[in-house]
Amino acid sequence: MKKHLVLMFVWAHLLPWGSAEKEMSAVGDPGMKRDGLRVAFEAWNFCNEVALEAPHMGSPRAADCFDVSNSTLIHKVSEVDNRLGIGKTFKGMSADVMYNPDLYAAQKELYLGSLCEVSETSNPWQFWMVMLKNGNFDTTTGLCPENGKNPIPPFTTKRFPCYGKGCMNQPTLNHQPTQLLPDGTMRGWFNGTYDLDADIGKDLNLSFYEVIWEKKLGSGSWVFNHKLKTTSKYPWLMLYLRADATKGFSGGYHYETRGMLNSLPESDFKVKFRLEVKKGGGPKSQFYLLDIGSCWKNNGKHCDGDVLTDVTRYSEIIINPDTPVLCSPTALGNCPPYHITPDDRKIYRNDTANFPYGAYHYYCAPGNAQHLEQPVSLCDPYSNPQAQEIVQLLPHPIWGQYGYPTEKGQGWVGDPRTWVLDTGGLASRLYFYQDPDTPPAKRIWTSIDMGTEIFISDKDEVAEWSLSDVDIILM
Repeated sequence: MKKHLVLMFVWAHLLPWGSAEKEMSAVGDPGMKRDGLRVAFEAWNFCNEVALEAPHMGSPRAADCFDVSNSTLIHKVSEVDNRLGIGKTFKGMSADVMYNPDLYAAQKELYLGSLCEVSETSNPWQFWMVMLKNGNFDTTTGLCPENGKNPIPPFTTKRFPCYGKGCMNQPTLNHQPTQLLPDGTMRGWFNGTYDLDADIGKDLNLSFYEVIWEKKLGSGSWVFNHKLKTTSKYPWLMLYLRADATKGFSGGYHYETRGMLNSLPESDFKVKFRLEVKKGGGPKSQFYLLDIGSCWKNNGKHCDGDVLTDVTRYSEIIINPDTPVLCSPTALGNCPPYHITPDDRKIYRNDTANFPYGAYHYYCAPGNAQHLEQPVSLCDPYSNPQAQEIVQLLPHPIWGQYGYPTEKGQGWVGDPRTWVLDTGGLASRLYFYQDPDTPPAKRIWTSIDMGTEIFISDKDEVAEWSLSDVDIILM
């Protein structure tokens, strides 16, 4: 009997150990605990391009990457590197991009990635990415393609904000390279404004963004403190911290990318992080507890850079309790055609007794899809370099099994939380359009991020939040 008890004891302890061994992190810096930080910055205009660099700022790509040796920070990227702009050469640059702001920025990101790359394992990685985007769109310029088709003729509309010529500009960028302070705290920051002639220190009525990162040397996680301010001139701004693919495409970006995801998550993964929202950004702030992005064609094949047939796919969970439900029995076009439950039951949107309308803020279909179920809302055709599809979720009991918020207010101002989200389980059950009679797309998520999109605010708004302990766990 004693022998059997010993065997049972050993077996019981081996089981959980074996299960834990199967888990691995998909990011180069699990939990943001590495002292030697890798963080980069990118700014996009409305259609995820550059078009025109801000004066004296260089191309809107920058990085702060360093190692730590004997309590000394050894920086990998100089401010000369960060200020590189069109007309200036760097190692690995193709001659034909010298005066093309869009292509120059894409190659500058690769160059910064080469300076920051960590090759401690067989899967090198580069950096976390601070992403900033200006939602102004001057429709008279023809700058943005329509579902990938370019050029398009100028047109007029009141749908998109723009105060006039120059409204799609890139921001200023100020950078404090990370320093080790006397108390053992490491701290650095990026900040700036879209108001190019303003004085940040004196003018309070201007757009503003800031990301400050800090960590105690030798302990804890990096904490990224974010701030974003809109104004009447810049009412639609976005600020996220992203974990992007280390190669290939990432969400919304049709150039070769660099990032933190050295293993790409598919159907079986969880996302863990700590979020504290300090200021929400007003009722128009679509604060994404989590945003995941990928790309595949409508026939299910992988994206290959053809912007006419590639489609960016997004899913976002919005936690601002002021965000309305746009999907309803009387607005079926704002709902996905069906919902799939955790036990894989399919509920169609016209099943008014069972479809969870309150779980969806908004669904829109790609503008290049040929076999859409009516009624349907089409996604904005201009704000990505190619067609896009978006599934926006809201807190609802139906998401509880995945660890997502189930009620309004969870995770919002005054309710900081550490989240462990079964994102793979949920994402594998979300509806995304696909052409009939084609093999199911392999959903590989190349971007995972958190942050807010203040969507055309009608007054000046400020959002402020901190993010730490980010990890993406493959099961």
